[in-house]
Amino acid sequence: MNRSPLKALLGAVLLAFSTASFAAIDTYAFETAAEEARYKALIDELRCPKCLNTNLSGSDSPISADLRRTVATMVQAGKGDEEIREYLLARYGDFILYRPRVMPATYVLWFGPALLFLLALAFVARLVRRQRRAEAPVPLSPEEQAALARLSQAVGENSKA
Repeated sequence: MNRSPLKALLGAVLLAFSTASFAAIDTYAFETAAEEARYKALIDELRCPKCLNTNLSGSDSPISADLRRTVATMVQAGKGDEEIREYLLARYGDFILYRPRVMPATYVLWFGPALLFLLALAFVARLVRRQRRAEAPVPLSPEEQAALARLSQAVGENSKA
């Protein structure tokens, strides 16, 4: 019996009933290209509340689909970008933003890396200065010069012998 047609039929049935084939593609009708561009920019910069590190445009979670629909509806209704962000912030908190707002609770996120860089730069500068001071030649005292001369003379006499 030829199993090739049977395998093809089984593959087609599995493909037809796979969950990926039922995935919906979000399509929203915008009046202008500018509205569509705003929508795409917003869903690219807003984070999925369920996913760890995925924006709304890249997430397949149901909450992301709902939020994409909400953003599209608000854009179509003429709401401004900041108004949409504030609406989502009120419901999901600062986690929804990839770029958190600058406020006392986020100072470490915004200014911590720069502060660490400056501290590292100061540490390296201190090490370089210390290294240069250690390498600087120290002039010999008269007693040390006399001892060096005696040693040089003794070595010279030993090498002649």
